[in-house]
Amino acid sequence: MELNIKLQVFEGPLDLLLHLLDKNKVNIYDIPIVEITNQYMEYINEMRRQDLNVMSEFMVMAATLIDIKSRMLLPSDPDSEEEAEDPREELVQQLLEYKMYKCMAYELKDRQMDAEKVWYKTPTIPDEVLAYEEPVNLDELVSDITLAKLNEIFQNIMKKQNDKIDPIRSKFGKIEKEEVSLEDKMTSLEEYAKSHAHFSFRNLLEKQSSKVEVIVTFLAILELMKVGKIVIIQENTFDEIYIDSKLAA
Repeated sequence: MELNIKLQVFEGPLDLLLHLLDKNKVNIYDIPIVEITNQYMEYINEMRRQDLNVMSEFMVMAATLIDIKSRMLLPSDPDSEEEAEDPREELVQQLLEYKMYKCMAYELKDRQMDAEKVWYKTPTIPDEVLAYEEPVNLDELVSDITLAKLNEIFQNIMKKQNDKIDPIRSKFGKIEKEEVSLEDKMTSLEEYAKSHAHFSFRNLLEKQSSKVEVIVTFLAILELMKVGKIVIIQENTFDEIYIDSKLAA
């Protein structure tokens, strides 16, 4: 009775060669081409006994191995000063690239298997939980920044505003009272904070055009701190005070 042996299925000739290298525990950079070629041909012959429709790429690789084997058996030219090119070099490069792609394929397959274990659940958070806002801790907001320090900067800016006033020209004409709304200033400051995640407290006050606007801006900053939309920070005691925005995208 004839005994049929089921051969291991390989994805291509390079896959078969890698199998033979692993099986013989040889270095891919120093392939024993004679031994590997003989084993490869044995496998090809066995494939042909079981299935005559052997893929052409396996036969092409067989021819390549035989060509490399024959070139390695040829004696080298002793008179040549140039270092002889290793006939296995191109094959080694192909094997390294194929091995890299094969490892990547295994990695992607593992990730796919891990992804299949993940289930997505649509959010079902109650409206009252979504509407909850965490209470603002004012002590944590200002940390080691005291109101006295903020007031010191405020007074400094006010003094600069006084220095800008011309003692003579300021008395000319009629000066109208400037109306600055705290709500408008808070809205303006919020818009500024949305596009500036980190800015100087001093520079912000210096940009204001009048005393009244400086005062209202200062009050707007305190209000935004209170509701937790901005945070005042100072790394060291005498360092510049900065404002971190919680509204910036």
